[in-house]
Amino acid sequence: MSPVLADVLQVTALIVALALVHRPLGDYMAAVFSSEKHLRVEKWIYRSVGANPNAEMRWSAYLRAVLAFSAVSVLLLYVLQRVQDVLPLSLGFKAITPDQAFNTAASFVSNTNWQSYSGEAAMSHVTQTAGLAVQNFVSAAVGIAVAVALVRGFARSRTGELGNFWADLVRGTVRILVPISVIAAIVLVAAGAIQNFGGIHELTTVTGQTQSISPGAVASQEAIKDLGTNGGGYFNANSAHPFENPNGFSNLLTIFLLLVIPFSLPRTFGRMVGNVKQGYAIVAAMGTIWFVGVVLVTWIEYAHPGAASQLAGGAMEGKEQRFGEGASSLFAVSTTMTSTGSVNSFHDSFSGLSGGVLLLGMMLGELAPGGVGSGLYGMLIMAVIAVFLAGLMVGRTPEYLGKKIGTREIKLAACYILITPALVLVGTAVAMALPDGKEAMTNVGAHGFSEVLYAYTSASNNNGSAFAGFGANTPFFNTTLGLCMLLGRFLPMVFVLALAGSLAEQTPVPATAGTLRTEKPLFTGLLVGAILIITGLTFFPALALGPLAEGLGS
Repeated sequence: MSPVLADVLQVTALIVALALVHRPLGDYMAAVFSSEKHLRVEKWIYRSVGANPNAEMRWSAYLRAVLAFSAVSVLLLYVLQRVQDVLPLSLGFKAITPDQAFNTAASFVSNTNWQSYSGEAAMSHVTQTAGLAVQNFVSAAVGIAVAVALVRGFARSRTGELGNFWADLVRGTVRILVPISVIAAIVLVAAGAIQNFGGIHELTTVTGQTQSISPGAVASQEAIKDLGTNGGGYFNANSAHPFENPNGFSNLLTIFLLLVIPFSLPRTFGRMVGNVKQGYAIVAAMGTIWFVGVVLVTWIEYAHPGAASQLAGGAMEGKEQRFGEGASSLFAVSTTMTSTGSVNSFHDSFSGLSGGVLLLGMMLGELAPGGVGSGLYGMLIMAVIAVFLAGLMVGRTPEYLGKKIGTREIKLAACYILITPALVLVGTAVAMALPDGKEAMTNVGAHGFSEVLYAYTSASNNNGSAFAGFGANTPFFNTTLGLCMLLGRFLPMVFVLALAGSLAEQTPVPATAGTLRTEKPLFTGLLVGAILIITGLTFFPALALGPLAEGLGS
């Protein structure tokens, strides 16, 4: 079988699997967040934290709960890293330095999972499982909770109540993330991923060199790493490591896991607002952008010029040799268009233009399909912008799902879309202006600039992947990137929840002959166009200095 045909079959199998799961999983999640019953284990959790799951919250109270929970999580994870050397199962590792502990705590709590350390050489079993893996679950659940709160804003009327954060957090974890992760972990173990708490093994290679091999609870962390669009790997090589990703089956399974919830949440949205066609319009926009990205990157990498690339059948340097060019490209696009950040090849080795596509996937706001929860609420914000633009073109007050998009709503949406570009561009500019940024670059010229731009794009969009040719483990980058992660995660949530509260208070407007049909293909096209135009106008100058200059000059 030719590599191209194998790649086509792989993408086809992935799309079919996602399509089969989309409806049942989306309906199940809608039922989870619409139910009034609490499981026994959930009641125990509520009692242990002193929460009343039946108390409805306005947007401001919901936001305070999100921020309070996340602040405590940052503090606890920071402390755990600082004292890991005196805890059981330390593996002899030292305590993490203050700046790196802050960066890692901010990273995992914000669902970014940027790693400026080598997991197998720095983090103990307790830190990996009780700290990082736990945050993989709850940070993903926070994203789902905020998305559900925004959906309730569209679905409810004449009330400012958006549900209960603690109930949404616990249900998302207990009923969705944990069960699927358990099944996925078992399958990964069966496929060859490791799962144990053994000590470090010292082995002698065939060349006589000594190699240290670190075991760990890898399969369980790998499952939620991808399912929760987290991305932080147990090992430094992430999903290129055979202990995490042993074969072609596990590779396709991990891609499926990182896409399945983001692509199913639009169905949840459609169910909760009482119109499943609205969900189809959203998932169609997500799927269109994702599929175009996969095709572009795969084509560019196969067609990359040079005698070595032609002999190898593609630009294979830095790619996953076990799975081929197509699997590396599919993984790279899927991980940058979600907020996952896990990698099975080094993005630094991708050609200039395909590296630009990966950057663009993050700059879009990771909407196609985006992170768990964050992808849906980001796409709904863009839908509000698209409706507003359509209203300007026809001279009609914009409406979306029976809610008027007035001055307050559009200001909140505009603030949302301005936060991440400000963090990316200001952060990159400051880094390039100071010696710290230049010293961290392992390349010069356009590619070196792309490394810095990629780092701040990844951090501010809560992605977590890196070009891997960039020395980010310094106090300057640990601090600035950590701040970008926190601001890029929680500032947008302020405007999302404020918008949800504003929408929930409105009285629904009946549809008329002049109402824009937002469930039609025309609106899907308008939505995709609005996303590309807004992103293009914002980031084109930066892309022109980096990946475009490199790609067009090669």
